[in-house]
Amino acid sequence: MADDKRDESLRKAALDYHEFPKPGKLEIRATKPLANGRDLARAYSPGVAEACLEIKNDPSTASRYTSRGNLVAVVTNGTAVLGLGNIGAAASKPVMEGKAVLFKKFANIDCFDIEVNETDPEKLADIVCALEPTFGAINLEDIKAPDCFIVEKLCRERMNIPVFHDDQHGTAIVVGAAATNALRVAGKKIEDIKVVSTGGGAAGIACLNMLLKLGLKRENVWLCDIAGLVYEGRTEEMTAQKAEYAQKSDLRTLDDVIDGADLFLGLSGPGVLTADMVKKMTKQPIIFALANPTPEIMPDAVKKVAPDAIIATGRSDYPNQVNNVLCFPFIFRGALDVGASEINDEMQIACIEGIAALARATTSAEAAAAYQDERMTFGAEYLIPKPFDPRLMGVVASAVARAAMESGVAARPMADLDAYKQSLDHSVFKSALLMRPVFHAASQAERRIAFAEGEDERVLRAAQAMIEETTDMPILVGRPEVIAMRAERAGLKIRPGIDFEIVNPENDSRYKQYWQSYHKLMERRGVTPDLAKAIMRTNTTAICAIMVHEGHADSMICGTFGQYLWHLNYIEQILGTKELHPVGALSLMILEDGPLFIADTHVHTEPTPAQIAETVCATARHIRRFGIDPNIALCSHSEFGNLNCMTGRHMREAIAILDSEPRDFIYEGEMHIDSALTPDLRERSFPNSRLEGPANALVFAIADASSGVRNILKAKGGGLEVGPILMGMGNRAHIVTPSITSRGLLNMSAIAGTPVTHYG
Repeated sequence: MADDKRDESLRKAALDYHEFPKPGKLEIRATKPLANGRDLARAYSPGVAEACLEIKNDPSTASRYTSRGNLVAVVTNGTAVLGLGNIGAAASKPVMEGKAVLFKKFANIDCFDIEVNETDPEKLADIVCALEPTFGAINLEDIKAPDCFIVEKLCRERMNIPVFHDDQHGTAIVVGAAATNALRVAGKKIEDIKVVSTGGGAAGIACLNMLLKLGLKRENVWLCDIAGLVYEGRTEEMTAQKAEYAQKSDLRTLDDVIDGADLFLGLSGPGVLTADMVKKMTKQPIIFALANPTPEIMPDAVKKVAPDAIIATGRSDYPNQVNNVLCFPFIFRGALDVGASEINDEMQIACIEGIAALARATTSAEAAAAYQDERMTFGAEYLIPKPFDPRLMGVVASAVARAAMESGVAARPMADLDAYKQSLDHSVFKSALLMRPVFHAASQAERRIAFAEGEDERVLRAAQAMIEETTDMPILVGRPEVIAMRAERAGLKIRPGIDFEIVNPENDSRYKQYWQSYHKLMERRGVTPDLAKAIMRTNTTAICAIMVHEGHADSMICGTFGQYLWHLNYIEQILGTKELHPVGALSLMILEDGPLFIADTHVHTEPTPAQIAETVCATARHIRRFGIDPNIALCSHSEFGNLNCMTGRHMREAIAILDSEPRDFIYEGEMHIDSALTPDLRERSFPNSRLEGPANALVFAIADASSGVRNILKAKGGGLEVGPILMGMGNRAHIVTPSITSRGLLNMSAIAGTPVTHYG
């Protein structure tokens, strides 16, 4: 009864997901403005005629003037929907919409799902071929075998754009990547292994064909289906594709042929493989039980008889999920971007190599965050990357594009594939493009960056990335055994004492020097020698600050836990001087329509006019570190003198201070946020404003306002934060917030790794 209630609850949740707040999973949005008559004249008549004529004269320009170059059709007749069978075209639409969502989510490819009421494969091919003017590529989906082979063959022969049956080739590519790494783990060569496969459908045949291309010998393949072994002379349940794998043998059943098999490849149904059969396989057998939702054998049953087995399934609740989403978005991305006329063997093998290599690399912080509590270290339980690994786009799509160019099927070859990969990474890591000037500046120096919370996994991942991507050296404060254990658990390659320095609060040779230095700074502020000793054993923020003070580190980063002002207190105590003092905290918010800087979010709760003016000047300096010209708005409840409130008065006084000396940046105030960001509105209120276009920085009169705007943009506006950047400390210290990610810490390390010429 409880199971029935749970099943009904899940069913209702799934139906509600598809129905609300609006039916379906897709919508169409315009990419160009249509706000007035001028826009209409360009979007439609008469302006649209110019684009039409350009395409008529040169059809290849359709990718310049329309969305065709980034548009894929997912086409099905619903005759073989995964797990559901022949449910018809209309019933397959939720699946095809879901496929379109995956294209958009993982590779930013626009997609139309097209469900066709046609079961004749030749007629279906005619329909698909007629769609060529609309699309840059075709993804055939859920068409039963052997019809799918016919449809794909005809379409590939007649169309000059990629046609890819994902059920076949997508599955084959991911299986190829998983098999490549499984054999590496098992210490076997593909040309030496015996493969037993169940299921002679589209996916099964495609997987075997792909393994042959990777080096598997055809005579070592034993294919079984519902009628038993595919052998020479068999007529029952045979197709031309199965016949390619017919064995000259007297054996007839799966149980007969499984003896001595190195790899079982199942794309059939539940319960096909038994534990007794697994016992007959070789030592450390590789078992890919890919039937969904119930595999040919459950992993637990395999482990009972073969604890060393390497297992993959099609399920997300077990390690090594063979999921086509690892492949199809990125192979299409690469193919579309170079205008490939087809997706050939070279491109598919490049996709396999990219996916396999990525699993062997260090796990990304973003993937680790998406799959918390899962161990993702290359080995028997981590053969292929997770779908939400953001590196897939850059690695796989660029490898596919390169293969398309080298094999001669790219109509628009690229001059710089490294720049292309970088652009793909930027599209995934929203901060990457804006951070380029900062990383470039940081690369000109080798600075030592101390992390106060060195045992935090986010810090460990940031340290790994620093070593791989920058010239800076991380120094981690923490217990060596804890750091080593957590680095190992996270699958990181870095090792304490080899790749980075550790400061152990419990046992460091500089302990006496540090507590004495801290005591000297603080002895007239109530700190006794015993208290100084205790702080240098327990307070990692104070330890980092003393390291910077003593010249053992160039900058420090703290704040992955704890309250901002608590950390700031120790930084100001130890590193504050007449020239260096906390001015304000600056957050860069990366939004869909560009960057927006917010200050002061943490340092001064109610800043004085002089502090506001100082914050504005520091904000301008830091904005320029990102290669952006400052355009700063001083925001308050009052707008250009219309209210005599505290925030308005403070902003007017700050403006007067700023106006008292020549400034090399643009600023204006006091004003409302909407006026700062909307030039037309500002023009009506104050036509003589000094701002040019929308402001790119907002400075507030109270921290409640700046912090509130920052948090709203993060929580509801989809904003990605870089920062907070602690201004005024000469880049010697930065305090992050507990919500920061590993990528955010890497960004902050680049900011900390940049030498500054002014006290910023």
